[in-house]
Amino acid sequence: MPSSDSPQPPVIVILGPTASGKSRLAVALAKKIEGEIISADSRQIYRELDIGSAKPSSEELGEVTHHFINEKNIGEPYSAGDFASEAVRRIQKIHEQGKRAVIAGGSTLYLEGLLEGFAELPPAHPETRARLLAELEHFGSEHLYEQLRQQDPEQAATLDPTKSQRLIRSLEIIERSGKSVTELQALGNMQRSDLRFLVYGLEMPRAILYDRINQRTDAMMQAGLLLESKALYHKYRELIAERRTGALQSVGYQELFLHFQGAIELPEAVWLIKQHTRNYAKRQLTFFRNRLTVNWVSAPENHSDTEKLTAAFKQQN
Repeated sequence: MPSSDSPQPPVIVILGPTASGKSRLAVALAKKIEGEIISADSRQIYRELDIGSAKPSSEELGEVTHHFINEKNIGEPYSAGDFASEAVRRIQKIHEQGKRAVIAGGSTLYLEGLLEGFAELPPAHPETRARLLAELEHFGSEHLYEQLRQQDPEQAATLDPTKSQRLIRSLEIIERSGKSVTELQALGNMQRSDLRFLVYGLEMPRAILYDRINQRTDAMMQAGLLLESKALYHKYRELIAERRTGALQSVGYQELFLHFQGAIELPEAVWLIKQHTRNYAKRQLTFFRNRLTVNWVSAPENHSDTEKLTAAFKQQN
């Protein structure tokens, strides 16, 4: 166990767009350096969101200790700030045990909060939120998105109209503070930990990434995503209708919920999952390149590539 005054080892962060192979690489690296994995994924933390959140397999979960997987119930609130604070505590505990921490994920706010800290944002304001919710109900999410695009285009570029809760929060911040989220973050009034991070991003040609996304969607459907989504739809129909939890507004589920409501046919729902996932991957990359400092490396395509990358990471760190 390291002494209290010895420098803490760097925390290795593996980020990248969805379907780039982060989880598999993180498991391989954690096994090589005797590490534990901090999952920076805002959906994998919820029980019942299994296939659609692309959780690590039961074999991978058994090989390496994972944190923030299956720890919350759907409907239980959990914010990026909650994650950042708790992740710092767990990483410090991992270090106290003489082990290494590997962060893997693609949830942009989880990663930004942990790596960069948070600006001091105004607290939630019930009256403002209620009015924005009424606008959402009356005019639709496209209306709110256009408002945000005009007032904070950088923040809008990391979202889309389906992210209604984040749209409302972003507009609420503008109204209550007179400044955009982007402006507040740029002020640098951040709460930072004393951890040292080495951040690696997985990149690949866009066409290959999109092909991976399409193939993974088909694999999810074959693995039972339709049945998983149907069970969630019937169990949480009220939450879904009232948009009271972001966990159930995720790509991969929301399109199938539309199918269960009779709004679209199943083939269109699957096509939309692929399209929305590709759009999400593009937004992730925009966020990572604009808001974080990342060392970009080629995503591994096979076991040999994974071995070379993990060996290189171990040697460098």
